[in-house]
Amino acid sequence: MSAPSEQDFIWTDQFLLGYGPIDATHREFVDLVGMLLAAPDVELSHHLDAFAEHAESHFGEERQWMLATAFPAAQCHIDEHEAVLRSVHEVRALLAGGGHADTCRALARELARWFPGHADYMDAALAQWMAKRRLGGIPVVLRRGSAHPGEK
Repeated sequence: MSAPSEQDFIWTDQFLLGYGPIDATHREFVDLVGMLLAAPDVELSHHLDAFAEHAESHFGEERQWMLATAFPAAQCHIDEHEAVLRSVHEVRALLAGGGHADTCRALARELARWFPGHADYMDAALAQWMAKRRLGGIPVVLRRGSAHPGEK
């Protein structure tokens, strides 16, 4: 799945993974990045703070699930989250120092580019792991507006 453009980074069923708690958190992630992309410069700091709070909670929850269930790819997944958080904190420090709206917007664009791949590979594996542990099997995910492979 390719990243939506800056103008249309909005929630779509293409992001569904089939594990409700992850899907709900991902919807919030997408909404917050979308707000960062669209915010006027004077509101960037506020929106970046909201995103940072969300990311800390989101990534912390996933970390807790991975460690509690001995998820095989936990460290790789955790390392990726930590790299994203380092970037977020660096940009927050720049904004707090006055300015650097361009850097904040670049971060938001990078988050919009990064998210679909991370969700498709790392989070999908975690969602399946969690669903299988909770439900005994992997869920079928129905995505509205999706063409079946091979269809146009």
